[in-house]
Amino acid sequence: MAHNNSHSSTGIRLLITVLLNLFITVAEVIGGIISGSLALISDALHNFSDAISVIISYIAIRLKEKDSSSKHTFGFKRAEILAAVINSSVLVIISIYLFYEAILRFQNPEPIKGILMTVVASIGLTANITGTLLLKRDAKTSMNIRSSYFHLLSDAVSSVAVIIGGLAITFWNMYWLDPLLTILIAVYITRESFKILSDAIHVLMEGAPPDISIQKIQSEVEKLERVENIHHVHIWTVGENDVHLEAHIDVADMMISKSNILGEQIEALLKTKFGINHITLQFECEQCKDVGLVINGKH
Repeated sequence: MAHNNSHSSTGIRLLITVLLNLFITVAEVIGGIISGSLALISDALHNFSDAISVIISYIAIRLKEKDSSSKHTFGFKRAEILAAVINSSVLVIISIYLFYEAILRFQNPEPIKGILMTVVASIGLTANITGTLLLKRDAKTSMNIRSSYFHLLSDAVSSVAVIIGGLAITFWNMYWLDPLLTILIAVYITRESFKILSDAIHVLMEGAPPDISIQKIQSEVEKLERVENIHHVHIWTVGENDVHLEAHIDVADMMISKSNILGEQIEALLKTKFGINHITLQFECEQCKDVGLVINGKH
């Protein structure tokens, strides 16, 4: 029941965030066209991508909860990771477009209504801050929602920049600030997006979790009595906070019943010290010729 309540509250927060971003998008597009501000229109495009990213995040959450099947034995646990890749990639594409438009605006500057630009950006800032507060808690435990959270956070930062730019344009006619702010917004978006994109791709490529050392696992496991060595280790993440490990354990000659007890000790060690959820161990006695800690290819 608690899980269902948590899922429901997360869904409500995501829905509110979507509606907020659609409202900001419409307001900033209209305001950008009337005021002539490229920075405001770029902020609107970013907000629209925020709304889409949150929708994708919600769909991914629902897919993740589907049961495993004979065709998908891991279920859809990586749906959230894939959503993070899509969201971050979209932001990078939008940033490239903003760079292009800003360069054109530098070459052909246009007068801008600074007061309208400032007012509309302030409305956007208020809505973006509300959205980040709604997603902050879930962003701590989900890479998927974290990507949407950073969408909103980066938009809040860009809204502040647009407000400052609008004031400068209003009082000092600094029209060149508009394309400059657009470029700065794009740089910030790209930087944050690449961080999430890098982490998500690492998971999709079945990379070892960055906070877990295979050498440390080897050291701890080989301290156990009767363990000669651990080799052919594979460690990867199926979904966020779902770490899997498989390995061969070379042991001194022992009864099968004894190896079961040893297996329980190793599993308890790996779960407690390294947070590994799913563990598959193959016990053997001098069976493998190549006993490297990590082996290339199939074995």
